[in-house]
This record gives sequence, structure tokens and C-alpha cells, in this order.
Amino acid sequence: MTRHGTTRWARAAAALLCALALGLLPAAPSAAAPGPVVELSKAEGGKGGEITVSGSGWKPGALLMLLICGQAAPGKGVIGGTNSCANTEGRAATVDTRGGFSAKLPVAEPPKPCPCVVHVAGVTGQQDAVDREFTVAGHPTAPLPEASGDGRLAVLAAVRLDGSGSLLTWFGAPPSREIVFTVGNLGSGPVKDPVFQVGTSHGVFAPQYEERRWRGTVEPGRKALVRLPVELTAGAHGDYQVSVRYAGKVLVEQPWGVGRPWGVTLFWLLLAIVVPAALFRIGMAVVDRTRPATGPAGRRPRRGTAPGPRPRPLARLRTRAPEPARRAPGDDEPTAVLPWFSPDSAPSAPESSPTTKGHA
Repeated sequence: MTRHGTTRWARAAAALLCALALGLLPAAPSAAAPGPVVELSKAEGGKGGEITVSGSGWKPGALLMLLICGQAAPGKGVIGGTNSCANTEGRAATVDTRGGFSAKLPVAEPPKPCPCVVHVAGVTGQQDAVDREFTVAGHPTAPLPEASGDGRLAVLAAVRLDGSGSLLTWFGAPPSREIVFTVGNLGSGPVKDPVFQVGTSHGVFAPQYEERRWRGTVEPGRKALVRLPVELTAGAHGDYQVSVRYAGKVLVEQPWGVGRPWGVTLFWLLLAIVVPAALFRIGMAVVDRTRPATGPAGRRPRRGTAPGPRPRPLARLRTRAPEPARRAPGDDEPTAVLPWFSPDSAPSAPESSPTTKGHA
């Protein structure tokens, strides 16, 4: 092999090694996608006023909830949960195809003192939450309560639903279960009496969350078994999903199949049969009492027979014993009398001949 050929192969090998080295290098991090953003038309307002809340960077088609909450601050969240918000004056908004939204929000006084925020949270999809500082004019203020520590809870074990239905549930009583899961404290401080949010969703509807406080303390590096009650509405049936949220993040999602309350169906079926039958019997009794008398001596004809005179029963035929025949004077033999003639209607004896009269 010539010197030029050796040089050519050396260059090709060097190029191949450079390509392999570049392929093994980690890819350069791409620019992080901007998170959801919320903007307010003004930072302060009084009760009865109105502000415009707009945003961008949200998931298209997501449903958002807009609330004014007390005892909250950006970065720290709403400490008291939705119990610290003016829920009756909240508004809903839908994100457009470009990830933006805009909605009017009336200014209301939350049940907790300020500092206050405008809390925007998603109820479908990613369920992100963003807080923007807002001042409610004339509303009292108070310092934020001290945090219980730098605890951070995470689910460590599988989730299950404990409990079963009863006879009342078969007849439409509200189904109830307990959602059970194990959490661990991954932070550096203890977590005392954490407040979870438990919600149930059916079909395309968003979950409706209710706060459930778990009594106990989870020390750093420790774990605890959490049991939270879950209850549906009366007569609920079908496929449901139970969600548990803590600190604005969904920790648990568990499906729940609820059977149909067949006792309610059986009850309505029996009602549809018994009630018409009872009404029919009552109606026939009324008709029987109000029907005019058509028989003799004010008697009513029996049900199911045609009106008219009733046939009289046949009298029993009486057979009389034959009486002895009458003997005429001078006759030696009695005259025979037919048995089907009575003595009064028996044929008379023949008249005596003239010879007999003369002899007499």
C-alpha cells in the first residue's frame, strides 16, 4: 500500500472517530417552554368592582377556575385551600386554541384576611395553578401563618379503595368508600395534620374537590398510611375516578366502578303493577255499589250475569201413596184406582143397570 493510500485511510478513521464522539455527547438542552402566565388589568380594587384576568401558555381547551383568595402569596400558594377563597364570586374560563384566555372577575372579599391573590387553576388537563398578587381595598390584612416545616409528601405505595356496598346502597343510598394510600415525607421538616383534597369525576366532567384533613404528623424520612372517606351522590352508578390532591398537585388517581341500584328499578316495577291493580279493584267496588237494582225485592244481579228475572228453582215432586179403592155396596171386589189420580179426581163408578135397581 502506498503512502498516499495510508494517509487516506488514516483520515477516514479519524473522521469516523469524531462522528462517534459527537454522537455520544449529550444533546444541548433546548430552551425551556414557558409556563402558564396570568396578567391582571389592575393590581387593586374594591368590593363590587371588576377586573380583567388574562393569560397565555395554558393548555388549549383547558377549563380554568378564577378565584380571589386570602391568606395567600405568590410562590406560597393558598394556605387555607379553597376555604380561603370567595367561591361564590368565582368565574370559569376556557383556554382557546392558542393557549390564551381572558375573563371578567368581580372583586369580592375572601373569608380570610389579606395578603390576597387572584388564583387561577386548571380543573381539567394538567391542572396547573398560578397566583397573582392582588389587593382588595378595605379588606383586613394579617401576616401569613408560619409554615409547619419544609415537609414534602409523596405517594410511596399502591392505592386501593376499601369498603363495600350495603342493602341501602342497592336501593339508591349514596355509595361510600375509603381511599387508602401510603405517603412518605421527603422533606427536611415534619408535616402536621396535612389537608388533602378529594374529588370524584364521572365521564367528561371535571372532579369536584372537597377538603379532607388527615390527623397526624409525618416526620422527615417517615411514612404513614392515609385513609380518606369518599362518597358519591344518591343513586350514582357507572365508572367514576377518585383523585387526591395535595399542595396543588394530584397525588392519587383511582378508578371506581359503581353498580346500578337495581332495588330502585324493582321498586318502580312493583309500583307500576300494584297501583293499577289496586285502582282497578277500587273502581269495581264503587261500580258494584252504585249499580241500580234490577232483580226482585231490590236484589242486584250477580257480577258477570245478564240482568233479568232469575229462574225459580223447581219444586220437588211429591208422590203420594195410593189410597185403597172405595167399595160400593154389594161389591165383592174393590175398584182399582190409578195411582196418578188423586181420590178427588178419580173416575166415578159406573151407574147401576136397571136390573140391579129393580132387584134392589
